[in-house]
Formats: sequence, C-alpha cells, structure tokens
Amino acid sequence: MSYDEVLAERITERLEAEGVVAKKMFSGLAFLLQGNALANLYDEGLMVRVGKERTDEALARPGATPLVIRGKEQRGWVLLAEETLDDDVLDDWLAWAMDATAELPPK
Repeated sequence: MSYDEVLAERITERLEAEGVVAKKMFSGLAFLLQGNALANLYDEGLMVRVGKERTDEALARPGATPLVIRGKEQRGWVLLAEETLDDDVLDDWLAWAMDATAELPPK
C-alpha cells in the first residue's frame, strides 16, 4: 500500500462536500479542487498546499516539515507527519489547503 487508507477516508469524508475529487496519482492519492491539487497522501505522509507566501508560517507549526522533491524544497507545500493529524489538526490543515487552492484559477 502506498498510503494510509484510513487517513484517505478521513480526508475524503471532510472534502467531498466541498467539491474536492480524490484521484490516484503520483504513487498516492491526490485531492483536487477545480483541477488543482490541494493535498496528496502517499507513503511519506500528507502533503498540503499552504501557499508560497505562508510556507514559513506553516513550517513553524508542529508536525510540519519542508516538502522536498528531488533535493529541492517545494515552497507553497509542507509535509505533515500522520501521527500529528488528530481530527482538529487535520481539519485545520485541510481548511488552510482549501483556502490556498481556492485562490488558483481552475484547470
């Protein structure tokens, strides 16, 4: 399994009423709002979009680390440790990701 199925269900339950679509991609499960990724769940954890200008603020929060792909930090995204994602924390991160993604033009 490439991602936590239980966490995937928790996220899906929270976002499906908002028009978010879950799609298997990038060796995980991507959550898309108007065609833009707002989160991706894969074997390393949950990455969420926070917006480039708020990356440092997001990284100051417990459980958040820089998202690094091929040795390069991806500003605008953070990687979250799954063990920190109780219901309230998960809701807060997903709301942040929804806000950051809603600012993007539809694809």
